Amino acid sequence: MRKLYQIFFPVLALSVAPAIATAQSFRVQCPTSTITHPDPTNAGVNSSEPAYNGPTQFTTNKDGYVSPTSGTVNGAIKCQQISGGDGYMTEADGTQTFMFSFGPLSGLADVAAGHPSTQVPSVFNTPYPGTLTRGDPATTDGATAGNAPGVGVTTGTVVPPFSWNGAVGLAPDIPNIVTVTDIIAGPLTTPLAAPHCAPGGAASAGTVTVFTDSPLGVSVGSQIVIANDAHSTGIGGTPTPAGLLGTYTVTCVDNGGLAPDLVINGSGFVGFAFQYGDAGGAGLSNVGNNNAGTAAAVAPANDGHVDPRQIIDVGVMNGNIPAPLAAFDEDDEFFLTLTNVGMIMRPDLFEQHTVHFHGYPNASSFYDGVPDASVAINIGASFTYYYLAPDAGTYFWHCHITPPEHLQMGMVGQLFVRPRQDRVPSGGSLYNYLGYQNGISEPGTNPVADLRTACSPAADILCSATLPAGGATANTATRAAANTLCSGASAPGLTPNYVYNDGDGSTCYDVEYPIQMHGFDPNFHFVGMTFNPEMFVDMKDKYFLLNGRSYPDTVAAGPQATVSSDGQMHYSQPLPAIINIPAGGRAALRLVNLSVSEYHTLQTLGVPMKEVGFNAKLLRDQGGMNTEFYTNSITLGGGESLDVILDASDAGCGSVGCAAQLYPAGSVFYVYTPNLDHLSNDAENFGGMMTEVHICTSVTGGNTFGNTCN
Repeated sequence: MRKLYQIFFPVLALSVAPAIATAQSFRVQCPTSTITHPDPTNAGVNSSEPAYNGPTQFTTNKDGYVSPTSGTVNGAIKCQQISGGDGYMTEADGTQTFMFSFGPLSGLADVAAGHPSTQVPSVFNTPYPGTLTRGDPATTDGATAGNAPGVGVTTGTVVPPFSWNGAVGLAPDIPNIVTVTDIIAGPLTTPLAAPHCAPGGAASAGTVTVFTDSPLGVSVGSQIVIANDAHSTGIGGTPTPAGLLGTYTVTCVDNGGLAPDLVINGSGFVGFAFQYGDAGGAGLSNVGNNNAGTAAAVAPANDGHVDPRQIIDVGVMNGNIPAPLAAFDEDDEFFLTLTNVGMIMRPDLFEQHTVHFHGYPNASSFYDGVPDASVAINIGASFTYYYLAPDAGTYFWHCHITPPEHLQMGMVGQLFVRPRQDRVPSGGSLYNYLGYQNGISEPGTNPVADLRTACSPAADILCSATLPAGGATANTATRAAANTLCSGASAPGLTPNYVYNDGDGSTCYDVEYPIQMHGFDPNFHFVGMTFNPEMFVDMKDKYFLLNGRSYPDTVAAGPQATVSSDGQMHYSQPLPAIINIPAGGRAALRLVNLSVSEYHTLQTLGVPMKEVGFNAKLLRDQGGMNTEFYTNSITLGGGESLDVILDASDAGCGSVGCAAQLYPAGSVFYVYTPNLDHLSNDAENFGGMMTEVHICTSVTGGNTFGNTCN
């Protein structure tokens, strides 16, 4: 009944629409440095994940803030942008179904390949190149007919594989105009060299500090434009040369210790200084220019400014089921921007959306996504959620605006946090690295233990990551080497990883697959597309899905696209559910049940299933005893997650050589629901919650998603 006014007062809706359009505030955020990750030049922050060497150590910096000690920074910055709107999905029986759903606005190429759309800043902050061979991301993201990923031929021109994973709409802001109080042009000689940067951009020993960034955004290597020149008298009375206008490369930046003639009324430094050279590298003249009227324009830079046209082009009818996958690592800072693009099929609905990380330990309710304690995002607006990843495990996220409705309509997705154990150097002791810094494995010693990773119940009764019993003597497992399986057998191209910080290698896996169990009521979706209110009491799932697909679509490789009401092909269900396991290997399944109305059961035949985690917690008691167990079926209620390993190694069948006999390369097994009414699409023949497990001679394409069975 909450939406009746939107039906009976269309004039009101029309009168409000222009105001919303003109007041749009699409923005996107992905910082290259933070207090926790302060160095923007750190490769771990911008382009990769650093190795784990122990807990981050903090100190109070010169500004009074607590910041990491140099050399102990863990984790990186990760960013993702999603749209909130509507879309269509296609089931195995050919039925197209309307959804409210989330879609990708970053990592489009990765989504098409079945990967998470989470990116490091160096990738996320890359504006779309926009060349003729690449086209518009709205029509060349691989979903458009005739332009499949890596193939595509249009008008006789071969379109290269779509590889751009930046944020949709990201556009450089206009140049920043700053006033320059002191310009040093070209090479310097004494006495003009002090207090400014010495030739080549290096600081003169003991005289001045060189800053890679000034407070006004001028950085070494950037291009600056001298916009005007008052031609005042330079330092030492030397006239300023004419013709300073132009574009120059900054070679150093000086933030302090400036010459006395820059001290105004005894108040000290009032600006900044930089040294620059022209494009030819010869510099200008050997003259200083103390010129408070000179203005420089810093080149355009990414600051969250976006082009709303690109956002709408890509975001409308962009809904996916599941929502774009989010995956990051412990210690990461995660910035997730939700951009509400509205719903083209229901323009009468001014639906707000949020992102709620279900079961996730948020630092602040402000980012929890529950509008009572947080905020909701209107159409035409964006909001960036912030999370610091503290605990490994499998979670999920969903919209928290009338949750039964928006979850039923498809606004659900999966996320998982990779453990620190994945970043232990090859051959390093899992117990020592994860329990205590730098190999110290006994409590009460220094350096201090990393209690977020592994703790002792004797000292912490709320210990959530218990070290395995027996100590370092009994737990001698080391970080698995690259190009091997967990068993140690050769496997070129694969690197074993871990589901949790287990300390003993018990959660080691060779390949990894997220599996989202979900169902929906087609009648409810039809009502949601045409009129409101929906009858929640009559809601009953009739379509049953794994990663948004029903069998046999679950085993189809690559993304699945649907023609939507805008006449364009859109990825609707990009994530396959086929499970490829290298012979003698192990596959981690990250399972979540996101159904509003049903318990779901999955069963495996042939390959044993080992349960290692439940609701993002390793199965281990407070005494450190392993409580993992083998089973052939699991049952999850709505909002629960489970981590299992399909074990096709000798450990799964219990004797040397048994895996080669029981799970030989080329064999096929099944994971399916034993609830027979969940093995169909609305009582038709095709569909249901079933997928295939293929045992492969080898697997190419990495150990996570979208890989190929050989």
